[in-house]
Amino acid sequence: MPPQWPWLQPAAAAAAARRATPFVLRGRRRSSSSACASAPSGHAREQEDEQSLVVVGGGAAGVYASIRAKTLAPHLNVVVVEKGKFLSKVKISGGGRCNVTNGHHLEPSGLARNYPRGHKELRGSFFRSHGPQDTMHWFSDHGVELKTEDDGRVFPVTDNSASVVDCLLNEARRLGVSLQAGKSVSGASVDDNGKFVVEVEKRTIDFVDYISANYVLVATGSSQQGYSFAAHYGHSIIPPVPSLFTFKIADKRLADLSGVTFTRVKAKLMLDGIQKSAPELTQTGPMLVTHWGLSGPVVLRLSAWGARELYQDKYQAKLMVDFIPDIHIEDVKRILFQHKDKNAKSKVNNSFPKEFGLVKRFWGFLLEQESLDGDMHWATVPKNHLNAIALRLKQWMFEVVGKGQFKDEFVTAGGVPLSEISLSTMESKKQPNLFFAGEVLNVDGVTGGFNFQNAWTGGYIAGTSIGTLASTSILKEEQACLQLRAS
Repeated sequence: MPPQWPWLQPAAAAAAARRATPFVLRGRRRSSSSACASAPSGHAREQEDEQSLVVVGGGAAGVYASIRAKTLAPHLNVVVVEKGKFLSKVKISGGGRCNVTNGHHLEPSGLARNYPRGHKELRGSFFRSHGPQDTMHWFSDHGVELKTEDDGRVFPVTDNSASVVDCLLNEARRLGVSLQAGKSVSGASVDDNGKFVVEVEKRTIDFVDYISANYVLVATGSSQQGYSFAAHYGHSIIPPVPSLFTFKIADKRLADLSGVTFTRVKAKLMLDGIQKSAPELTQTGPMLVTHWGLSGPVVLRLSAWGARELYQDKYQAKLMVDFIPDIHIEDVKRILFQHKDKNAKSKVNNSFPKEFGLVKRFWGFLLEQESLDGDMHWATVPKNHLNAIALRLKQWMFEVVGKGQFKDEFVTAGGVPLSEISLSTMESKKQPNLFFAGEVLNVDGVTGGFNFQNAWTGGYIAGTSIGTLASTSILKEEQACLQLRAS
């Protein structure tokens, strides 16, 4: 009986084995003209089945890998097992538009800098094997027209993730990949022939299938199922923690600005035990005020780079925001004093410097922070208040008291260490013919299409490795059969 798994209690596992009907994934039997068909019975191959692959997880990495493997090795039997719905994260990503990749970071080393976990390891050959341009070409070649937006994010021109989902699933089905939803892998072992025996449980009925496979690819995302599978074969697991989330801010008055967007701010996350000079903890870009705090690309990127430290500090931190990063503080002061002189008789709430690019709601909020009455005239504003406004615009300090959720693109930091797999093949260094791809590994990117690109690249490399191995194995078997016939 296959070994017990952490989520299968001994009694339940034994009962499952008694209920199970052994099932071996079999390919098409070779015709009588096969090289081994006339070989002596004593020399006939015990394995008449073709090469087989089980992919655990039907997300971006798993489906992409299955397509690549099947393309390279058409004879390869490929089964993708997914406990939920296929490509569910792809469907909801990007607000339902699917941020396929990023078109502004095409050079591998520059691209790798967008991965808080993995930026050192991925700057080598990883993205050279299959980068953003390769991804875009693949989808374009398969009928999905793409567009690159100003910030680099790449979407289908339909602005509908269904274009990407349908493309992937249709291509997998066209190639003959078996897509099995509503099932989960509950265990696996390696038999005397070195093949995997994978336990697949159906969710709707009390039944277990055994699938025999030459290769297994784990592409389960941040699921505990994948971590347990990896640990069973000797891999260590870096405990997963949330990444890509919004910040809850202590100042409840900030809720009055809910919905206000700043197109360009510079924000610095200040954490205990982290050097203030850490460049990744300072980000520039759009920021959104929500009813609970702050969100937007700047905040999400900071949450990714500080994910582990924020978790350890129970999401308590300081956030310093520069609302006008392109204007030096001395110039800010100068602009304020010039505006005061030119608008002495105007109310401060109705007249403020256009150079700052601020909206009236935020300006009014700023005045409240400085205890200034919006109906007072500019002529009556004391000099020290103008200096204080300038300083607040350039160095506004917020207290982070917790994390919110970024539900559409929830990502975790943690998983199988990259040091335990070969990035050139995605094969485990612990167990031959076991492969990993996607978020099950300790890789996560900032927002902007980088997490999907990791999935496409890892899936492509794994699929290439498996497809090549399967083709080579069949070729060697056929050569051996020919030699047997000759003898």
